[in-house]
Amino acid sequence: MKKLLVLLFALVFANVAAAQDGYRVNVGDTLAIEVLEDPGLNRSVLVLPDGSITFPFAGSIAVRGKTPTQIGSMIGAGIASQFAQAPNVFVSVRQLRPVVQSAPRAPAPDPTMDVFFLGEWASPGPKSVSPGITMLQAMASAGGFTNFAAQKRIQLRRTNKQTGAVSTIIINYKAIADGSEILRDIVLQDGDVLVAPERRLFE
Repeated sequence: MKKLLVLLFALVFANVAAAQDGYRVNVGDTLAIEVLEDPGLNRSVLVLPDGSITFPFAGSIAVRGKTPTQIGSMIGAGIASQFAQAPNVFVSVRQLRPVVQSAPRAPAPDPTMDVFFLGEWASPGPKSVSPGITMLQAMASAGGFTNFAAQKRIQLRRTNKQTGAVSTIIINYKAIADGSEILRDIVLQDGDVLVAPERRLFE
């Protein structure tokens, strides 16, 4: 009866091995190992990052790239000295290595540039703005002027990044707002400085 059970067990595992034998074991796979002559050795083992497994009496065995049948033969040879006859060792792939899905890339942030507001602005300081913004649009982002701003003498200061020279454009914002002066709106560049000076007496 025992021999019959062993034979049936061997046939079952032979079919499993045949079904899997086209597969080459890889790192991260989990293998089920069965030793017919000693069920106490039966276990599941994980293929380590170096492509090996460890099995009692056989020690460390390199299994990456091997089929389940080849691995069974290697284990059988490694533990043969513990048995009167060559043991029957069957190996099957219990679980394939998990597929690690890369996290979706975060969308690239929209490009920005820095402009600076000095003087009598409601919200002075550096502002990150979108490239292509115009001077009048940027002024709105600063919240407008304080009551002390000299709106006829707004300055746009621009530094030449190659030479370091600073050019200044004087803008009469009050005349623009009144409609008495037409200004071709200026597209700002990174690092531009908008200055709203304080009004002089009677200005």
